[in-house]
This record gives sequence, structure tokens and C-alpha cells, in this order.
Amino acid sequence: MNASGLHQLLGAYLLGGLDAVDLKSFEDHLQECPQCRDELARLETVPMLLDAVPVPDAVALTAGPSAAVAAPSTAAPVALLSELARRRRKVRRRWAALAGAVAAACLAVGLAVGPLLGRAPQPDASYSVQSGGGLQFSIDLARKTWGTELAVNGSSLPSDGTLSLWVRDRAGGEDRACAWTATPSGRVKVTGATPIQLGSISSVELRDGTQQTVAVITVP
Repeated sequence: MNASGLHQLLGAYLLGGLDAVDLKSFEDHLQECPQCRDELARLETVPMLLDAVPVPDAVALTAGPSAAVAAPSTAAPVALLSELARRRRKVRRRWAALAGAVAAACLAVGLAVGPLLGRAPQPDASYSVQSGGGLQFSIDLARKTWGTELAVNGSSLPSDGTLSLWVRDRAGGEDRACAWTATPSGRVKVTGATPIQLGSISSVELRDGTQQTVAVITVP
């Protein structure tokens, strides 16, 4: 697929509607296309706004003054918007119309949307691992336009030295997402970041000060 065709996938990517093949193609393209990265950054809050708007209100805003008269004709948009709110899929053809509906809905909802935007975002994926020695290690992965954010939560970890979190991609490369000084309690909560896109991550490794692997989380 050429660059123009990949650019047209931006809306579906933003709403989580790409299949595995298109997702990999677009994320590879995203690393090389500053225009797509800038546009994605500007539209990053659209999915949250879409979820915040009640389906009947969004449909009424796009249908215009005749919506009340032509109520039966709104069945298809209602079904589509409901599906988007639940699953964020099958949006490639309707992206332009939905973006317009969201913009209009923002004006109608006004300050009511503010508290919703203040809520902590949910991770795109979560994984955990534990060992017989009591070690517990979990990560939340959040997709970002620049890569992936990782929220780390661990207990019964090594209590001395420097620990580090390494992300491996499916091509065999690796990147250190963060590092921290071990705590006497063996507990930690830290946040790391990597330019590797979520769809390209194959595993996340916790290493001790000697770079020995302490725990591994495999990402399907």
C-alpha cells in the first residue's frame, strides 16, 4: 500500500479499527511520516470525546433539523455509532462524518465533557507474571503517537542495585524503557516509555544491575 493509502488508515487506527495486517503496516508508516504523527497528535482525544457523547445526541447533530421527522432513517447511524462506542471498529468509510459529529457534539456538551476528559486513560493492554519466590511483576501498555508508555508495578523484586526495563520488538531490536534504584521493600511503581509501537512489541524484560533477566512478559 502506498503512502496515500496508508494515510487514509489514520482514522481507523485512532479508533482501534484496523486488523492485524493494516495495524502493522500503518505503525511502520507512522515511524517514517511526520505528517501522520502530527495529525494523530491533534486528534488523539477524539475517541474519548466520541465515547462521551450519547448516541442519540450525536445522531441528532449530524441529521439536522429534519431528524425528528425522519426518525426511522436514523436507525443505521444509531447502530453504527453504538458499535463504535463499544468496539471502535468498522470506521474506515465513516471517519470524516464521525469527526464532524464529534466536533458538533463538543459544542453541545460544553463543560459536561471536561470531567470525562480528566479521567485516567485506560491501558491498551495489561500483562503480569509471578514466580514461585513471590516475585510479582505487571505492566500496563498505552499506545501513544510517539511509541508506547509502560506503567510498571512490582513486588518482591531484587532489593539492591539498579533495575531496568527493556522492550524487545518483533524484529529482534531492544530499547531500555526506564531504570530505577531497587527499594529495600522490593516494591516499585514507575512509568517508562519506548519509541517502539505497541503492535511491534514482542516482550518486556526486567533486568537486575548485572543485566541478568529477572522476569519476562511475552506480548502475544
